[in-house]
Amino acid sequence: MALLRLLTFAGIVACIYFLAKQYSPFLLASAIGCIAAFIICINIYYRWKDDRRLQEKLVFVYTNELGLLSGALNRFPDGAAFLSSENYLDDLDIFGRGSLFHLFNRTTTVKGRNALASLLSSSLTEPAAIVREQDAIRVLAAQDELRQLLTAQGLLNEDKETDIDPGSFRLWLTTPPILYTHTLRLAGIYLLIAFNTFAIGYWIARNNYTFALAGAFLSRIILAACGKYVIRQHEQIDHKKALLDQYAGILAAFESVDPQDSAVLADLRAQTVDARAAFERLSGISNFFNYRTNGMVNLLLNTFFLFDLHAVLRLERWKAASHAAFPGWLVAIAAIERLNSLATFAFNNPSYTYPSPVASPTSFIEATQIAHPLIAAERRVANDCTIGRDEKLILITGSNMSGKTTFLRTLGVNCLMAQCGLPVCAASFTFTPLELLTSLRIDDSLLDQTSYFMAELKKLQRIIHRLQTGARALVLIDEILRGTNSEDKTFGSEHFIRRLLQYHCLALFATHDLTLGTLEQPGSITNYCFESVIENGELHFNYQLQRGIARNRNASFLMKKMDII
Repeated sequence: MALLRLLTFAGIVACIYFLAKQYSPFLLASAIGCIAAFIICINIYYRWKDDRRLQEKLVFVYTNELGLLSGALNRFPDGAAFLSSENYLDDLDIFGRGSLFHLFNRTTTVKGRNALASLLSSSLTEPAAIVREQDAIRVLAAQDELRQLLTAQGLLNEDKETDIDPGSFRLWLTTPPILYTHTLRLAGIYLLIAFNTFAIGYWIARNNYTFALAGAFLSRIILAACGKYVIRQHEQIDHKKALLDQYAGILAAFESVDPQDSAVLADLRAQTVDARAAFERLSGISNFFNYRTNGMVNLLLNTFFLFDLHAVLRLERWKAASHAAFPGWLVAIAAIERLNSLATFAFNNPSYTYPSPVASPTSFIEATQIAHPLIAAERRVANDCTIGRDEKLILITGSNMSGKTTFLRTLGVNCLMAQCGLPVCAASFTFTPLELLTSLRIDDSLLDQTSYFMAELKKLQRIIHRLQTGARALVLIDEILRGTNSEDKTFGSEHFIRRLLQYHCLALFATHDLTLGTLEQPGSITNYCFESVIENGELHFNYQLQRGIARNRNASFLMKKMDII
């Protein structure tokens, strides 16, 4: 193509050279043909260039997916900026390197990332809403080429730092027009353009530029009066050009979605049916505005044909047609990106099971062969767990490294995934939607003058305050009151457990304190444990949840083995 462009350009130069020497209809036709061929070559070149860029992005997308299936980290952002220690996000590894968000994320827009983070931070609580999300994820997961194309189109014009602020953009959309609704102003502008056209013709025919000068002077006065408005409108869309192209690309790919029986996907397609064309028109208007910075355009087209005002009029017409639907389009794009991420995860894990959310007056979770999705398949150990049928609180004892905390995180993470509409890492999973309240990971803070012990108490306080509102919750507690003496710890733990039983919650309480096992009570508290196994002078863990209280002392064994005691 580069060679063809060079040859056609050489043909243009040659034709013009020989035409300058001697006019010939054949040479004129050849020159016109070469110019047309050159323009066609340029258009093909840019189409090929765009297609090549898209193929490169698709290579990145597929390579990333293959890497993930081989155990590599996702090459999309890990969402560390969304991390907070105020709730379960830190305890359950929802954001950050190697987190749940990092595993899911295929978003390319700021709005998409925010939508995915928002869902993981505040999941769905209505069974019907969860089922609708499941249907959308299941249907989209099966459309593999479409999903990869959605991601690749988003990456083509990815802008990681900027976003359209809904507030400021809404204000811009509703800025009163200076031309579109003013019939007299429009009539005056078109009359002036007609006069300038006549003046230029008169100048050429009579060699008299008086009328042309008068028209140019009047045009420049009008342009100066509207100058600040034009510049402001130009600036508003100019730095969003890549973002608008990105949105248009995502919507263009989504047009081919087959919603099947998914109401969510059908609604999104109906919402965005006019959005792609609108974004492309706005991107074209942005290009149109950019032409005004060209010296020739400014000198000739602005002076005689009021080019700036044509750009403004096109933009004002676009605003009038699109301002009502625009905020909804942005929400729809975010939803498309969120669903695309979740559907890709679902596609990559065909062995996972879509859970069954149940609307029930009593809270319960029934899971078989449940395991942690962030642990590699060859290393994860699955367990069965039922809570809410025969007890409200499960007390889990066990030695260090036996798997207590991992099991708490396993249940919490799978509950969160279930409430996001995702398949879970389990053979079966039936549940009532619950709010997640956790105290698993505690950090002290010199900056905030918060000790480890006080940081833990504040977490426990937040849990109680939330339960006091009547919230139905799953409470996950790991080894509370580690910063006090054993007697105080036992007393505080026992009374905290008894208080949890007063609220509408299910709880898993992991502890090393075996004396708490005496709290077991049919219908309320059940003892489970993770036991260590000492065989032939070696310590082993099977990570299997079993009834009863842990008995083996692996700390003493390891200290003797390491010659510490």
